[in-house]
Amino acid sequence: MERNKKIYFISDVHLGAPALKDNPEREKRFAGWLSEVSRDAAAIFLMGDIFDFWFEYRKVVPRGFTRVLGKIAEITDQGIPVHFFTGNHDVWVFDYLPEETGMVIHRDSYSAELMGKKFYLAHGDGLDENDKGYLLLKKIFTNRLLQWLFARLHPNFAFSLAHRWSKNSRLAKKDTGFNAEEEGMFRFAATVLEKEYFDYFVFGHRHRMADIPMKGGTRFILLGEWIRTFSYGVFDGEKFELKKYKP
Repeated sequence: MERNKKIYFISDVHLGAPALKDNPEREKRFAGWLSEVSRDAAAIFLMGDIFDFWFEYRKVVPRGFTRVLGKIAEITDQGIPVHFFTGNHDVWVFDYLPEETGMVIHRDSYSAELMGKKFYLAHGDGLDENDKGYLLLKKIFTNRLLQWLFARLHPNFAFSLAHRWSKNSRLAKKDTGFNAEEEGMFRFAATVLEKEYFDYFVFGHRHRMADIPMKGGTRFILLGEWIRTFSYGVFDGEKFELKKYKP
């Protein structure tokens, strides 16, 4: 890996969210961020919920996001790997995004050694074993038969239904606060750490920025979101930092 290169992490952009009124501005801002970080990026990790809703029919894909998709294709054409983690809002990514933009798709957690450090990466949904309701919902969303049935709906109706559902998501709800010890993702990371050492656990999903030390020097990272804070993570081979993007 070349010297002076960095690895970038970002999550929960929620492009096209019907609960938000500034989607065009946020898309331009995100495309600007991609353009800037690509100048010294060794890799870029898009850690889930980049789109507020995504579903690929065989011949139809969601309208919009032209600037972002074009920028990602431009980056991968330069030989910079872009990793895309499916989140709970954009779980229905099939073959269009990897074929058209060159992204590497991850549907589950992913562990890797990056610049000499061990990373455990995931969007973060479904890691809380006590969240029985969501675990059941995730099984429904990832069921092949139900995906096939959903694809039989006309796109206008299907997307309208999904957007109504999205308006009841955490984007439209008040945050109830954050306590690491009570977080299912933190407990999950602690359990994994008992079996295998990692330098960093990096998650999205929670719409919170956090950098919490764990035993043995491990750090638990939450990347925040691109609704209000416009935050992201960057690793330069020695330190991991959470930053806020200001164009």
